[in-house]
Amino acid sequence: MPLITSQKQLTLILTLDRKERKVLLGMKKRGFGAGKYNGFGGKVEKGETIEEGARRELLEEAGIEALDMNQVAINLFTFENDPIGLEVHIYVVESFKGEPVETEEMKPEWFDYENIPFDQMWTDDKHWLPFIIEHHQKFVGYFHFAQDQATILKQKIQIVDDKHVLTESDLKYVM
Repeated sequence: MPLITSQKQLTLILTLDRKERKVLLGMKKRGFGAGKYNGFGGKVEKGETIEEGARRELLEEAGIEALDMNQVAINLFTFENDPIGLEVHIYVVESFKGEPVETEEMKPEWFDYENIPFDQMWTDDKHWLPFIIEHHQKFVGYFHFAQDQATILKQKIQIVDDKHVLTESDLKYVM
C-alpha cells in the first residue's frame, strides 16, 4: 500500500428502485469527476456525522430527501504519488421525498441495472457496484489508481456480514 499521510471522509449515495431494477446516477458537471456518471455525495462538513453529510449532499445534488438510508460499503481510494486517501462511505436509499432535479453540480438520470453506463463512470465502479445492486452484499473495498486516475494498480473487496455495522476501522480488512 502507498504511504498515506491523511484521509478525507466522503459520502456516496446510490438511490435504487429495486422493483423496477433501476439506479439513479448523476452526470457530474463540475469539479472532481466532471464528465462522469456517479452516485450523489461528497464531503462531510465540520460538525456533521457521515450520514448527515450524505443526506445533505443527496438533497443538494439531486433535490431529493432520503427517507431511508443504509450504509452498505466503505471504499478506500488511493492514487499514485498522492499521500491523501479518499475514504468513501457508501449508502443506499430506496425511498425518498421529491423528484430528482438537475442542479448546478449534477444531472440525475435513471438507468436500468442492465444498462448502467460503466464506460462513462470511474473505472472501479464496475468492480463493486454489482455487489450492491445485484447481490445486496455489504463490503469494504480498496482501489489504488495510477496517476492517470483511470488505471487500477491494486484492488481488493472484502464481503462483510449483512448485520455488521461498518466503520473506518474495517478498512484493515483490505489493507
